[in-house]
Parts: sequence; C-alpha cells; structure tokens
Amino acid sequence: MKDIKNPVYVTEPILPNMADLEQEIKEIFETKWITNHGVKHDLLENKLQKILKVPNVSIFNNGTIALLTALKALNLPIGSEVITSPFTFPATPHSISWNGLKPVFCDIEPYTMTIDTEKIESLITNNTSAILPVHVYGFPCDVENIDKIAKSYDLNVIYDAAHCFNTEINGKGIGKFGDISMFSFHATKLYNTFEGGCLTYNDHEMKKKIYYLRNFGIKNEEEIVDIGINGKMNEIQASIGLLNLKLFKNEQMKRSNIKKIYLDNLNEIEGIRIPKMPKNATDSFQFFPIVIEDNFSLSRDQLYEELKKHNIFTRKYFYPICSDYKPYKNIESSSVSNLPVANDIKKRVLCLPYFGDLDHEIVIRICKIIMRLNNQ
Repeated sequence: MKDIKNPVYVTEPILPNMADLEQEIKEIFETKWITNHGVKHDLLENKLQKILKVPNVSIFNNGTIALLTALKALNLPIGSEVITSPFTFPATPHSISWNGLKPVFCDIEPYTMTIDTEKIESLITNNTSAILPVHVYGFPCDVENIDKIAKSYDLNVIYDAAHCFNTEINGKGIGKFGDISMFSFHATKLYNTFEGGCLTYNDHEMKKKIYYLRNFGIKNEEEIVDIGINGKMNEIQASIGLLNLKLFKNEQMKRSNIKKIYLDNLNEIEGIRIPKMPKNATDSFQFFPIVIEDNFSLSRDQLYEELKKHNIFTRKYFYPICSDYKPYKNIESSSVSNLPVANDIKKRVLCLPYFGDLDHEIVIRICKIIMRLNNQ
C-alpha cells in the first residue's frame, strides 16, 4: 500500500494569477506588439537588474540560447578550450561545443559539488581561453579563487548560474562575478517565465554586442553587423516574468520552511549527508539534494526506486554526468581518473520533492519513509 496517494514530483512551477495574466495579455493584444523588444520585455529587464543587483541584464527566450550568446559575445578563439564541470545539465558543454570550442572537464569538490578550484590550473594550456563554472543546486562556486586564477592566466569567466536566482555572496549579486553569468527562467526553476533566461555582466559596452547577437545581428532595417541568432523573449513570456517577480520571494519563504522540516527529520538519519550552503551566501532554495553514503542501508538507485513505489518521484540529478555522454566520453578530460569525485557523487545524489505548495505533512511522510527504508 502506498503511503502517499497522489504522485509527488520533484518540483512544481510558480504560476501567476490567471486574471492578472489575462489583463497582461489584453494589453499586449491592444498594442499588437508581441515580440521584438516590446514594452514588457524592457520593463522586465529593468526590474531584473535591480533584483539581481547587477549593472546590466539582457533577457532571452531560454537559458541555453543565452549561454550560447555569452560565449559568442566574448570572441573566444575557435578551437580553444573552455574548462568546465561535468556535473551539470548538458546545455553547459553543448553551448561550448556549438561555439566551435572544446570543453575540458574539471573535477568537482564533494561538498558543494561545484568545480574544484584546486584542480583548474593543472588543466590550463596555451589553448585555454575561458572557464565556465556552474553554481550547482544554488551552491556558489569559489568565485574568489576562480577570479584569481582567471586573472593570472588572462582567461574569461562565464558562470552558469541557472540555479542561483537572487543569490548573493557577501551581499553582492552573484551575477556580478566573472565576465558574464547566465540565469535560467525555465519552468523547473524557482523563478520562471515558462521558458526563458538572461545574461548579466559588468561591462556596459557588452550591452550593444549582446543586443545584436540576440537579434540576428540586426542594427537597423538596412544593416546586419554581426552573425546573430534569434534569442528574443516575447511579450507573453515577459508578462509571465513580471507577474512571477511578485511571487518568487513568497515561494522562497515557503521552500525555506520545507527545508527546515527536511533538516529536522533527515539530519539524524545515518548514511544521509545534506550539503550546507556557505555562510557568506544566501540560498536560492532551488533544489533540495541529499547525498547517500555507504552506511545507508540502500544505494541511491535503490532508494530512488523504492520511493517511486510510494508515489514519491525524486531525481538523480545529475546522472549520468556530461563526461559520460556519447559526444564527450572519449575526450581525455572525461577519464574517470581525471574525475574521481564527480564519478562518485553522480551515484549518490538524490534531489527530493521541493516546491512551495508541497504539503508539510507530505514532507514529513517522505522523511518517515526514508527512515523506515533505512531500518529495514
């Protein structure tokens, strides 16, 4: 018999009030300006700039196109190498490869599961042009050490900040670190525009470059000044984004309360490690990962399958890792000997259901089921 009647999934999106959305759409229909940098598009960029505490924001139709554009905007030499993490979504290395660049995988450290900055320098060659670290699950990378390394070797830094909406380090918006950061606004993220994303950057001169790249390289009706792509966010997406800006802080508060319940109930279970947010960083409350150690009675995969029997649908996120994928598994940096921690962690991490409307009683039941499975 299932302890939980209805399926519980790993996440649910925040959704705007239907009446409010209808009003937004009505305004769009009245103007008939539905895309190409409309009023709502520009308003959303301005609001995000303040919320993310960054000098510049450019919004996109999705995060992958944004990341592709970030790499293109930096004019990295074709064929050069970009050091990145294998413990990430495929969009990260794919964006490198689509730009004619070569991903080089660096191992991760076991606690925040972000790129191990102590191993970056050993991977730098004369052909290295950039570092693309990933803030995993909302845990920030060691940005200070990455900055030192990048300056020492004259490398660009592009952060994949897909999981870090509204995160701050020592009171500073996380999007201010490095040359460019990419945020995802996909439906699975804390803050969404259904699909979408943005780039943040400090260099004001970059604004025009990214503007052209996002819109086919079009400068005006008669001039094409760059080889661009179509990355524009439409007015419907922007409207959803504007409405969800009013909701995400409440969602964070709800997730914070759920996190406390998980911590209270799981912290004392032998064999479960719960990664901790660094003290100098705020929590985006994007995901709730746990790490299954050897002294837990089940393996991660066994726990995953057992929870499904109880209508609890967790996620083995990230598994497999990018170095396991067919396009990358044969490159030198993908060897298991180069990535021992990532290859170990990929077998241990499990993201539990985590969203604001998740009933607290259900959270407690999930914890009790995990406890019971460990004691069988």
